[in-house]
Amino acid sequence: MRDKLGIYVPREKLKERPLERLAELARKQDRSVNYLVVQAILEYLKREEKKA
Repeated sequence: MRDKLGIYVPREKLKERPLERLAELARKQDRSVNYLVVQAILEYLKREEKKA
């Protein structure tokens, strides 16, 4: 099992500025971008696993 993950943002999603928005939110919440991404993944998994 890996403990690192890289992501690719598709070109068509770049106009939504996901990286800049994450960085700004992380700054406002005094958290790291990594923390926010991991929290989002965990919430997504919890929600989707309930459907299964």
